[in-house]
Amino acid sequence: MIFSQLNQLLIPVVVVLIFFLGSAVKVVREYERLVVFRLGRLSGEKGPGLVIVIPFVDRVVRISLRIVTLDVPTQEVITRDNVTTSVNAVVYYRVVEPSRAVVNVEEYRFATAQLAQTTLRSVAGQAELDELLAERDKLNQQIQKILDEATDPWGIKVTAVEIKDVGIPEGLQRAISRQATAERERRAIIVQAEGEKEAAEKLAEAARILNSQEGGFFVRLLRTLPEIASQQGSIIAFPLPVELRRLLPMPQDEKK
Repeated sequence: MIFSQLNQLLIPVVVVLIFFLGSAVKVVREYERLVVFRLGRLSGEKGPGLVIVIPFVDRVVRISLRIVTLDVPTQEVITRDNVTTSVNAVVYYRVVEPSRAVVNVEEYRFATAQLAQTTLRSVAGQAELDELLAERDKLNQQIQKILDEATDPWGIKVTAVEIKDVGIPEGLQRAISRQATAERERRAIIVQAEGEKEAAEKLAEAARILNSQEGGFFVRLLRTLPEIASQQGSIIAFPLPVELRRLLPMPQDEKK
């Protein structure tokens, strides 16, 4: 009878002990930290590994230290040159001080997401459309700097920001396409003109060199004869060499 009463008493004690141990022992992974509050007061950070807390006295908040990928939804903005466009981005950040992320801000993930949206709209609205399209790296760094400074009191480090897509109205897309086509045609004309100028300079230089050497034009003519002879129906007029002027009497010499 006594043993049965002892067993009835031991069973609740064992259950309470198991519950107590289960609540007191925490396993913290390498990429996590526990922020411990003891009777409402911040006690500190614990982990990684096996952590012992006091049930009903300590309250713990588990914080991940891994990089978080935040997809910033599309924001409608008006650029500095009064063009209505849409911009979205992705933000990479991580918690570096878990205690500040819990104490200084409520729901740090939600707060960071809202701050990223407003910052993206602000920076995109201060830039022109050409900057959004061609100078994304500069805008990415600007957004990252603003976010990093704003989230520093929350114990958060913004590691990177990337603008993904910039939406352009259809009418403006056609105008940009026409502008790009005109720019390519202008560059083609300039390249062609520069090529013709360079070719003319080379031909003029070659003419000066040939003219400075007696018989130079005749030698150049001999080199072109095979090309002319290869064509069907060609008539070749073969001039006398310039050097024969010394041997043949000129009409003005006979008058003398």
